[in-house]
Amino acid sequence: MNAVIGQPAPEFDALSDDGRRVRLADLRGRWVVLYFYPRAGTPGCSLEARRFEEALPEFERLGAVVVGVSTDTEAAQAKFRQSCKLSFPLLPDGDRALSSAYGLTGGLSALLGTVPRRTFLIDPHGKLAQHWRRVNPARHAAEVLADLELRSRSTAR
Repeated sequence: MNAVIGQPAPEFDALSDDGRRVRLADLRGRWVVLYFYPRAGTPGCSLEARRFEEALPEFERLGAVVVGVSTDTEAAQAKFRQSCKLSFPLLPDGDRALSSAYGLTGGLSALLGTVPRRTFLIDPHGKLAQHWRRVNPARHAAEVLADLELRSRSTAR
């Protein structure tokens, strides 16, 4: 299955590394930044996660939550959370169910046992609003935040 802009985002119900239940249905009324990263603890993934954490107050101001996903184990995610001092949920996707629902299985990433670095923006009604396929870990959080700012301004008019 592939997630399609303008269509309902694939539902998910998962436990984060710190035991929080994260359900897309429970996040209705808020923007959701669902970002997938290849491997916890690697330099690019750490940089990207820290940038999302630094920008978290701005995301929250705009009514958005950030959720990270990788195929790492719960233990690896917990270690990653601690080393990067993250406060947003990280979802272990070892069975690749969430990755598959968003069309991220196959190709080189599958051979490596990871997922590609991609981000989905889900609107407050649960529809897919944006999909970033090319992600620069150093600039991506700012890019997503800028997109969300524009969308917030246009809906405030």
